[in-house]
Amino acid sequence: MPVRPRTRWLLIAIAAIFTAAALALAVRALVNLDRYRPQVISYLQQKLGKQVEIARLTLTFFPLSIRVDDFGVKNPPLFPPGYIAKIARVDADLDFRALLHRQVIVKSLVLVNPVIHLTSDPDGPWNFENPNARVSQNTLPLGVIYKLQIRRGELLASNLLRSDAPGPVFFQAHDISAELEDVNLIGIISLSSSSASDGQGLVRATRLRFGTVDARNFSSKFQLSPRKVLFNDAKAEVYGGGVGGALSFDLFGKNPAFTASLRFDGIEVAHLLLAFEHARGKMNGRMEGDLTLAGEIEHTPRPLTGMRGKGHVTVRHGEVPSLQLNANLMKLVRFNNLGPAKENPSSFNLISTDLELANLRILCRAIDIDGYGVDIDGYGSVKVDGSDELDYQGVAQITTKQGFFTNTFARLSGATLKDGKLSFPFRVGGTVDAPVFSKSKAARTH
Repeated sequence: MPVRPRTRWLLIAIAAIFTAAALALAVRALVNLDRYRPQVISYLQQKLGKQVEIARLTLTFFPLSIRVDDFGVKNPPLFPPGYIAKIARVDADLDFRALLHRQVIVKSLVLVNPVIHLTSDPDGPWNFENPNARVSQNTLPLGVIYKLQIRRGELLASNLLRSDAPGPVFFQAHDISAELEDVNLIGIISLSSSSASDGQGLVRATRLRFGTVDARNFSSKFQLSPRKVLFNDAKAEVYGGGVGGALSFDLFGKNPAFTASLRFDGIEVAHLLLAFEHARGKMNGRMEGDLTLAGEIEHTPRPLTGMRGKGHVTVRHGEVPSLQLNANLMKLVRFNNLGPAKENPSSFNLISTDLELANLRILCRAIDIDGYGVDIDGYGSVKVDGSDELDYQGVAQITTKQGFFTNTFARLSGATLKDGKLSFPFRVGGTVDAPVFSKSKAARTH
């Protein structure tokens, strides 16, 4: 019985598929990539200058790629025992045409569950660097990776203390996903690299922490150059509000440095202050403003104490329970709580101030407080070195008109009267936990 043409072609296709599958299995059996694992480890150790671990190597054909299981790079002897990188799986897609010409070119890398821990030594070097690495066109496959993806990654950065003991983690990001282009691996680890960029792309993290401040759902453009990292057009959710701007790290020198330019809105102050032990419960309300920060990350147990910055902050509809602004000010002129502040004398409608941070001291040159019944213009500073010492002064005005006897006693106590409203200079000393209010003979206002 003759075979129909359509059936003949179907049988040929099935036979071709089985032949190709059998051939692939035979080639895979012949090319057992895992037997070359010692040579691959030796090559990587030479290029990275670090001890390398690989649990298994596997070659796949559709697409042509190498799979690396349980990849690890250990810290060099200068650093404490541990790993720079631990990656559950690496998938490297190869260029087939280049392979026919006996060239190994990695078109793309996918890192699954990588954990990266970057550490800086007090003398300057980082654990990921290789002083002997040199940028060359002959360093493939550790040259430029055209596309690099990160899935469910984790990044930690810390300094060693001057005693070479491990210091605190000052930066961390969790559940990282990223898509980067033109990543120059040799340029990253080489001190001689002069490239303008060692990679760029987009990065996201479910959680990011810098110092004591937490951010959620972070996303940013990312650029990597020799010893420099830039997050640009960054956005994140921070303490019930949003923040945007730029953050950069400069890894040159003995102390890494950072700069940040931020704009924020809707921040819950009470939630924010939970991150600072001595400030918890001191204020609530919603905060907005802008802030620029810069500083070196020191090799001490408090690596960000050298931070400096300036900006402007506005807090709306909140309370300062420990200060009891209106109650304390009213006691100074010895009259009873009257007017809108009677029910909650620690509340305010708006606080607006500039600020400068330097030498563990926050200086405000112009403070405007619109309380419920009291308006304040002043200036001063608070130390953030743990002592929380206050040094503020200004002029307060009681916005509610008072009676004849109250005004008389108030004027005898040093207050002035204008349009039936009292105003007087004051000073605030003590600490954030125990502020001390007193009358002042004169106060400079801005």
